[in-house]
Amino acid sequence: MDAVLHEDVYLATSSGEKLPSLKPLRKNQAKLDRISTKRNKRKRNSQARRKLAKKEAKQHQKIALSSQNFPYKTADKLVWSAAKFFFHEDLKLKGLTKRNKVKQDDDGTYLPNGQSAFSGLNKSWLDAAFGQFFKTLEYIAEKAGSAVIPQKPAYTSMVLGYRNEIIFTDCGIRDYWDEQNSLMVDRDINAAINLKRLGLNIFPRIKLPLRASIFSRNYG
Repeated sequence: MDAVLHEDVYLATSSGEKLPSLKPLRKNQAKLDRISTKRNKRKRNSQARRKLAKKEAKQHQKIALSSQNFPYKTADKLVWSAAKFFFHEDLKLKGLTKRNKVKQDDDGTYLPNGQSAFSGLNKSWLDAAFGQFFKTLEYIAEKAGSAVIPQKPAYTSMVLGYRNEIIFTDCGIRDYWDEQNSLMVDRDINAAINLKRLGLNIFPRIKLPLRASIFSRNYG
């Protein structure tokens, strides 16, 4: 499984399936902001402010319940496929959601550090709650007699799975048209296939510096 976090896709599987994301916070953020803005305009301790505060709390509760149910529903769907092994990316979520370091010049003036753009991605990772999902999947899979095994995902999103050639050099490349085989390759499904190959020990173990000669071999 490849953790996608692109548009409305949550996970891509090696069988070619794409599971939709929930994005409870993202989808309800505008409504929450409207309620919060109205509440802040009301006089403190007024009945109108308390009413809006209750409405805001109910909206947060609705988001929380959706977030709790989503991992179980998605994990159930995967386990019902009767697969015995589930290989997924060993995501370093702490690193993916940390804030950028503050930058200052010699005069003490704060310099742009990219946090504004990074904050949106941070919120998306937190909203996706992949850590909670993989723990839930492990729990449900174990009860069904299956195993969930994390894999270090280095190069799995870059290498074309059936030719061991680096094609997806950046995140902007979502699809690849293989002229030779008249085949359109989806980046995320291809990554999921590579994670499966990695789990089955048939993916090339690549170490820096990357050498093109590695990909000229036949890895099966």
